[in-house]
Amino acid sequence: MTIEISARKREAQGTGASRRLRRSGRIPGILYGGEQGAVTIDLDHNELFLKLRNEKFHASILTLDLDGAKQQVLLRAFNLHPFKRQVEHVDFQRVSKDRKIHMKVPLHFVNAETSPGVKEQGGVASHVLNELDISCFPDDLPEHIEVDLGGLSIGHSIHARDLALPRGVEAMLQRNENPVVATVVMPALIAEEEAAVEAAVAPSEVPTTEQAAPEKEGETPAEADKGAEKAAEKAEKKEKK
Repeated sequence: MTIEISARKREAQGTGASRRLRRSGRIPGILYGGEQGAVTIDLDHNELFLKLRNEKFHASILTLDLDGAKQQVLLRAFNLHPFKRQVEHVDFQRVSKDRKIHMKVPLHFVNAETSPGVKEQGGVASHVLNELDISCFPDDLPEHIEVDLGGLSIGHSIHARDLALPRGVEAMLQRNENPVVATVVMPALIAEEEAAVEAAVAPSEVPTTEQAAPEKEGETPAEADKGAEKAAEKAEKKEKK
C-alpha cells in the first residue's frame, strides 16, 4: 500500500520564517532530485510525526502530494528537537523508475526460537545489524529484508553476503566487506559485554531519574518539558547545597 503525505510550497525562508512556521504547527522541508530543481516546502507537523513512527515510511517509495500534484519521493533526512517531541526539518528526494536508488532497509529476524543454538543449546540471538544498505530500482525496493536464524548454532553467525536478497536488490558492500548480521551466543557472554560497557561509562554520563524523567502515559509534550525543567532546577539546587 502506497503511503501518501501532503505538502505545500513554501515562499518565506530564513530562520525567523521557519520559527514562525513551527509555531503554527507546520514543518519546513525541501524536495530535491530528478530533473527538476529543489523546492522548499512545508508540511503539517502532526501528520509527519505520526508517519515517522511507521517503519515503512522510512524505507518505501512515498507519494508526496504537493499542492495537488503527486510525485514519487523517498524520505532522505529529518531533524528532531534535542529534547522536545518535535520535528524541525525534513528532506525528500524525487525518484525515477529508470534510476537506481540507494536505501537503508530494515532487517526482520525470524526463526531464532527454533534454531539449534537457542532451542537446544540455551543460547540467545544477538542482532549485530538492524538495517542494510542496498541498491535497486524503485519498483524493486523491499519494505524489509528477512534474516532466517533457524539454522544457527552457538558461536555461528550470518553475514551480509549470506542473506537471500529479493530479485533486483544488491547489498552495497566493498569488495572484501562481509559484516556479521546476527549470531547466537551464550547469555553469559552478553552479560559480560553489557558489564564492560557499563564500566566504561562515567558516572556523570548516566542520567538520573531527575535528569531524564520518563514521560508518563497521557502526558502531553508540553507537560513533559515542564517536568524536565523542574527536575533540572531541583538537581541544580542540590548541587548548590
